Amino acid sequence: MPKPPRRWGLPIIATLATLLIAAAVTGSTLMLVAKEKDRDSSTKEVEAVDYVRGFMSTYTTLDPSTPTNMPIGSSHRAPATSRRCSKRSERDPDTGRARRATTGSVVEAGVQRWNDNGSADVLVATKISTKSPDGKSTIESGNRWVATTTKEGSSGRSAT
Repeated sequence: MPKPPRRWGLPIIATLATLLIAAAVTGSTLMLVAKEKDRDSSTKEVEAVDYVRGFMSTYTTLDPSTPTNMPIGSSHRAPATSRRCSKRSERDPDTGRARRATTGSVVEAGVQRWNDNGSADVLVATKISTKSPDGKSTIESGNRWVATTTKEGSSGRSAT
């Protein structure tokens, strides 16, 4: 009695289906890894730019009531500074005219490059506004800065 012919259709279809599933899983995994790397990179960039924007806004906004002309919001000011400056302005009324407050704002900022040590060089365009001595007009000037920021610890950044 002759042997029945061997059926190859089912094993070939099963092998092809297995290869197709393995290729789909591999492709999906590679796309997920690439997406996560892009998301991490974007998050790092946004953190760096946001920190430098806040820092530069504070840095370019000067308070004339402080004796050293430190930026408003600086944590280095002593509590007695405002009392000392108000007494000085009472003695010398020209102090307010000679030293006017400036308001700094960030026009645009973006990461220029990432350094090998993990820090970022952020290019920042700022605009500084101040009132004229007569108080009738506003004087504006623009600056470009490169601020280097480094993430320190798990939650903070520092800029220089």
